[in-house]
Amino acid sequence: MSTWSLKIGVVGFGSFGQFLAKTMIKQGHTLRATSRTDYSLLCLPMGIQFFRDVAAFLEADNDVILVCTSILSLSEVLSSMPLTCLKRSTLFVDVLSVKEHPRNLLIKVLPEESDILCTHPMFGPDSGKDGWQDLTFVYDKVRIRDEAICSSFLHIFASEGCRMLQMSCEEHDKIAAKSQFITHTIGRTLAEMDIKSTPIDTKGFHSLVQLKDTTIRDSFDLYSGLFLHNRFAVQELENLEHALHKVKEMLVQRKSEELGLEKTEC
Repeated sequence: MSTWSLKIGVVGFGSFGQFLAKTMIKQGHTLRATSRTDYSLLCLPMGIQFFRDVAAFLEADNDVILVCTSILSLSEVLSSMPLTCLKRSTLFVDVLSVKEHPRNLLIKVLPEESDILCTHPMFGPDSGKDGWQDLTFVYDKVRIRDEAICSSFLHIFASEGCRMLQMSCEEHDKIAAKSQFITHTIGRTLAEMDIKSTPIDTKGFHSLVQLKDTTIRDSFDLYSGLFLHNRFAVQELENLEHALHKVKEMLVQRKSEELGLEKTEC
């Protein structure tokens, strides 16, 4: 695999963008950033050039533009970018937790000569704080002409020991609706129930409390984005509701049987 130092421009320099940037800088890549919030003072000691002017950011001759916005703000952010300022063909990469939505938007708004790589690092600042070894990185080469740039970007994650998994955006969203979305839904439901640790916790219940605590650390915007922009999530939510109803019916049926048995014995 041919690799070299990349010039990477980060759009959206929140906690996840900062998390990825630290490893990219460590590997020797040159980073620029732009964001709605002014992160100039944060970027300075990291050696990252921060642009308040998005047009100047796009003119800065980036090899890669890494989109780290929230799911809900992606459309607005892309539509506000003066993409005619791009000086050459550029690889656009997103890292959102849904994949069909950014793929469709990027295809719609980007110049035809821009390459598109849709990715989802299946980890974040908490799970990846001690390194990325054996953590999963999902990607889909939606539109790639410059294989060298694409390979060099993917090498950032492969060289850190990530499990590289190539998968279509559609397949990703199908699986994520059954896994990530349901995980967040259960966690949010437990939070609504206000479950807390007790003096007699089993290991199973302790895991549920941990799940609740982990999911509510993520914003409701992230959770609602997993629902609003993954077309498979609605069905999974209905499946969960149906399953809970079925379990309740089984318990009611067993209770009815037990009551009938007690009457017979009397």
